[in-house]
Amino acid sequence: MDNRIIMQDKKIIVILVIYNGAQWISKNITSLLKSQLAVDVLAIDNKSTDNSVELIKKFPQVTLLEQDQNLGFGKANNLGMQWAVDHKYTHVFLLNQDTWIFPNTIKLLASFSEAHPEFGVVSPTHLSDAKGTLDAGFKTYLSRATTLDEVHAVVPFVNAAAWFMPVEVIEKVGYFEALFGHYGEDRNYMDRLAFHHYKAAVFHDALIVHDRVIKRNLSKDMTQSKYLILCQLLNPNNSLLSGFVQGGKSVFGLPKYFSKDYDQYEIKELFQDLAHFYLLQLKRVKLLKQARKNY
Repeated sequence: MDNRIIMQDKKIIVILVIYNGAQWISKNITSLLKSQLAVDVLAIDNKSTDNSVELIKKFPQVTLLEQDQNLGFGKANNLGMQWAVDHKYTHVFLLNQDTWIFPNTIKLLASFSEAHPEFGVVSPTHLSDAKGTLDAGFKTYLSRATTLDEVHAVVPFVNAAAWFMPVEVIEKVGYFEALFGHYGEDRNYMDRLAFHHYKAAVFHDALIVHDRVIKRNLSKDMTQSKYLILCQLLNPNNSLLSGFVQGGKSVFGLPKYFSKDYDQYEIKELFQDLAHFYLLQLKRVKLLKQARKNY
């Protein structure tokens, strides 16, 4: 017997972007099917090379969209958000494959979101384990909160590992920016939320476990640094000229920031890579202007 709560005026879909996520899939989907609040689940597989698709197909309750290429995080989520719009869902919950939820997680997020429409994104608290240890990266987001009380934190940024969003926000703000690859699209989306007068919140009582190990490596930091500069250029809350000024400062500032983590040769490589990326953007001004216009 299914004892899950059904909210008559709310139709919620969980969007999972999958790529070689076999180690987490069963635990992730099983936790969603135990949600106290009834939800639908849509999985978008980015052409996994492990047995992810096989595992997903063991759950007939899950709608699976198999892709013939790896679209990356943002573009795959865009497919899911478009699905939600087309199928008349009222809310989406973007959820990473390497997470799992608690039975009351989505019910709490839905209630908080409904009571606070000023928040375009509501995130649960990210734990690193079921014992209640706060995820190390998540601590950083909370430390930058502009408002923090016992119920929630208003944050300028929280990663898109678990975003609960009304579909009407997506219809107003749009989808993830296609100019981004695997990183940066969530930061850009936060800038656009602010541009449309929405805020982002962390609701403390809603919890997920984010089963990840945060490791620093030069290739990842290079990619994230380039996309940070792209975020600065595309931020609709500032002029494009201001974005180029900020981006130019980042070309010099980011290598200095990372100098504690890498040797002088790696820092030189990082600077050269960022400088090349920045100069490339100067040649793409028309494209950047068009993207900003769409916000």
